Amino acid sequence: MTTQYDLVISSDRVIDPANGINGAAKVALKDGRIAAVATDLPSHQAERTVDATGQIVCPGLIDMHVHVYEWVTNFGLPADDAGIHSGATTIVDQGSAGPWTVGGFKAYIADPAKTDVRSFVSANVAGALMGGMEGTILHNPDMMRVDAIIEAQAAYPELVKGIKSHGESGGFSFWQTDVLEMAVAAGDQTGLPLYIHTGELFPVNEPNRPAPDSLMKHVLPLLRPGDTVAHIYSCMPDGIMGPGDDVPDVVLEAYQRGIHFDIGFGVNFSYRIARKMLAAGVIPNTIGSDVHADFNAYHDDSKLDYSMCGAMTRLLSLGIPLADVIARVTINPAMILREEDEIGTLSVGSRADISVLDPVPGRWDLKDAEGDILTVNERLIPCLVYREGKEFVPDRRLLRDICQTGHLDAAMS
Repeated sequence: MTTQYDLVISSDRVIDPANGINGAAKVALKDGRIAAVATDLPSHQAERTVDATGQIVCPGLIDMHVHVYEWVTNFGLPADDAGIHSGATTIVDQGSAGPWTVGGFKAYIADPAKTDVRSFVSANVAGALMGGMEGTILHNPDMMRVDAIIEAQAAYPELVKGIKSHGESGGFSFWQTDVLEMAVAAGDQTGLPLYIHTGELFPVNEPNRPAPDSLMKHVLPLLRPGDTVAHIYSCMPDGIMGPGDDVPDVVLEAYQRGIHFDIGFGVNFSYRIARKMLAAGVIPNTIGSDVHADFNAYHDDSKLDYSMCGAMTRLLSLGIPLADVIARVTINPAMILREEDEIGTLSVGSRADISVLDPVPGRWDLKDAEGDILTVNERLIPCLVYREGKEFVPDRRLLRDICQTGHLDAAMS
């Protein structure tokens, strides 16, 4: 007997912000696409069924900020560890590859991965090569080629989805906004959005160190609606918030005129800053994790202690409603990637990328960069991932902040 669907997933918590779905439903898959979403689909029409009652079924999660160029950078992670094994079906590498190295990234990282891997290429031609954290070697105006970015986009249009640049004290102390202005020019010529790192990263030319509260006044006005700034809840003095107690006007103005704000969780996330920004109405548009290996130890991720699902868990506990959290890891990043008809949605005909999250109850302490503790009562732990309809069970190796030995089995119950 021929069945109408390959798989039907049933849950009392199907959440698809793109289509306003939040409740009980069944999601049917056929030939790697979403075939139907309805409150009642006869089980006999499916070759296989999955009962996800009590679990959250949503479009495949999209992590807007990872680093997965293994062996070329010293801080790249395995793509599938950052992707499907952390609950995400699509990941976006931010700046590890440059226009001259993105071909290798495609051949050796993106193409072999089971996860859907995209790239915002570095503004410099080489990307974040080994030793590039010194800053002046790679991230300088002489290493910037607008024509190279244009050529990379033309060669790999499905992979290259944006441009990564920086707005931080190190680069500014040497070249002010020269590199950023060149990146904006490349964005104008290609139509690609920018993703901008904030918070001190590279060595600073101390005589020219900018005042911490002045940097965003130079950086944010250069950005265009649709560009993204990262690390919005960072505790770095030269970051988005700056050293003051109030959210700067230039930040609020950028947010209001359509600059996207990504949490870019990373190593500098602060509950103190998050609460101030949330109180001012600054909610992240996307929730990127910024997962990466150790900057100072080659190919070593043993110190990584944060994740996208951990960031989602924290924001939920800080008061952002669940459906809004889900939107920021599904349809919102899909729109930045200009793929909203294909990913980040459960629309019929879209790609069958689905994440199933288990809301595991119980008190759990989560630390931030300043050592403050947030005690949460529920963790969002991925238990199943479907990528083009194919099922994967995440091993959650990198979810050390919300999963530890002895707690993994609970997420699979």
